Amino acid sequence: MAYLYILQSLVNSRYYIGSTEDWKRRLGEHNQGKSRYTRLTKPFRIVFLKSYSTLKEAHGIELELKKLKSRKIIERLIEEQKI
Repeated sequence: MAYLYILQSLVNSRYYIGSTEDWKRRLGEHNQGKSRYTRLTKPFRIVFLKSYSTLKEAHGIELELKKLKSRKIIERLIEEQKI
């Protein structure tokens, strides 16, 4: 199983989108500063998590969301998941 996740920085409220097969490990890596892109804006909380059958599928959705570069779309996804 693979996951698409969205993190939110507790420092500046920005979002980070990623995909992984182990979201708990990956969240820990982000919060420990092991990710170059998110190192300066840690700590993070997970605000969206969706499972997929393959990492390829999750990564494809990740890339599509990153191409959109839309905070509104990200926030809509987060809100829809809460329902």
